[in-house]
Amino acid sequence: MEQLTNWNRLSLNQITTDMLSLPQAVDACVRADVPSIALWRHKIAETGLAAASRLIRDSGLRVSSLCRGGMFPAATAEARRERMDDNRRAVDEAAELGTGVLVLVCGPAPDRDIAGARRMVEEAIAELVPYAESCGVCLGIEPLHPMYAAERSVINLLSQASEIAEQYRPDQVGIVVDAFHVWWDPGLYGQIERAAGRIVGYHVSDWIVPTPDLLMGRGMMGDGVIELRRIREAVEAAGYRGPIEVEIFNRAVWDLPVDESLALIKSRYLEHV
Repeated sequence: MEQLTNWNRLSLNQITTDMLSLPQAVDACVRADVPSIALWRHKIAETGLAAASRLIRDSGLRVSSLCRGGMFPAATAEARRERMDDNRRAVDEAAELGTGVLVLVCGPAPDRDIAGARRMVEEAIAELVPYAESCGVCLGIEPLHPMYAAERSVINLLSQASEIAEQYRPDQVGIVVDAFHVWWDPGLYGQIERAAGRIVGYHVSDWIVPTPDLLMGRGMMGDGVIELRRIREAVEAAGYRGPIEVEIFNRAVWDLPVDESLALIKSRYLEHV
C-alpha cells in the first residue's frame, strides 16, 4: 500500500458530486488539488470505459476504488449467473481504470431467507476471487448499517465481513470501513483491530441528528455525531495508510456549486478527519 501524507490521502468519492459527469468531476478535482477520486460504475458507463480510463490517466488523479460490485443474492440460478457476469465486468473495469479495489455492496435477500442470502454472498465471493486475483483487483467487502439489510446488503457488521475475508489472503479480499455504517457498533474498535492488514478503504461522512433520511441524509464531516478522527486513528493503527474517501449522499451537498463543495470538503476533512 502506498504511504501517503494525511492531506494527500483525501479522495473525492464520485457520489458526493453525483450531479456532475465524470469529466466535470475530474476537472473539479484537478482545480481543487484533490489528489484522488473514487469512481462509480454508472458514471463510467455514461462516459465509456476507454474514454474514462484515458481521462483519468491524463488528469494525473489516483483512483482509490471502484464502486460497486456485489448484489450477489438472487431468486434464481440464472439471475445469480447474470450478477456474477456483471461482477466480472466490474473487475475488468477496476483493472482498466487503474485501481486495485472493487468495493462490494453485497446485496439483500431476494425473499425472507436472510441466512440463505448470506450463504449466496459467500459462495459468490469464492467464485469471483480467482478472476479478480488474475486481474490484480482486491475485493473490498463493505458492511452496511443494519437498516440497509432489506434493500442493499445482508453483510452488516465488520465481524461478518472479517469472517468472509479471513478465508482469503489480504490481497484477495479486504474490508472497507465506512464510518457512516459502523460508527454505532459497540465492538467497532476490536473489529478494526481484528481486520489489521486487511483494510482496503476508509470512507467518511457524518451521521446527522435527527437523521433526515437514511440513504440521502449523510452529513458533511463535523455536522454529526461520528468520532471520525478516532476511527481514522484506529484504522491507521490497523495498518491502513491509503486514501480516505469522502462519500456523501445528500442532495443539499450535491446542489452546491462544485468549487464551493470541494472547498468545504477540504476544510472539514482537515478539521475533523
